[in-house]
Amino acid sequence: MRVNGANFRIEPFDRQRHIRSGFTCGIKELYQYLHKQISQDRKRSITAPFVVCREDALEILGFYTLSALSVELCSLPQDTVRKLPQYPEIPATRIGRLAVDRRWRGMRLGEYLLLDALYKSWQQSHRIGAFAVIVDVKNNEAKQFYEKYGFKTFPNHPDRLFLPMNIVKKIFPT
Repeated sequence: MRVNGANFRIEPFDRQRHIRSGFTCGIKELYQYLHKQISQDRKRSITAPFVVCREDALEILGFYTLSALSVELCSLPQDTVRKLPQYPEIPATRIGRLAVDRRWRGMRLGEYLLLDALYKSWQQSHRIGAFAVIVDVKNNEAKQFYEKYGFKTFPNHPDRLFLPMNIVKKIFPT
């Protein structure tokens, strides 16, 4: 991706390579996760973290995590449930965290990270089943961001959103 004359890349987080010290996003939980927990979660295979950096630097400008999730079928909207097998739970992919450094907001890095997460989720769904991509939002601004890309709210959980994989597939023509 190219923004204001700079090229960016997304790659798996590497504790030894990537520089976290300057990152601040304004959300305490996400800041603390990047600075204190991300390495251990990666080491234990709890999440797969990815970071965005300028092409010519190692400073983290944003990040997201992916992990597997099981969703109770009864928690989904009825119009979605009707189209699925009647298993008690179905598999999904979770975007656990997604954040952009304050200095880089408005540069579409959040969109770049989200599209990369959706692409990786869609590709992986061919190897390990996942009916949707799910995200738990921290605030209304985040909720609006995801809804702009078609995510729908769980009926009884207003801070949990999902995007069915058949919609994700349409974003990335084969």
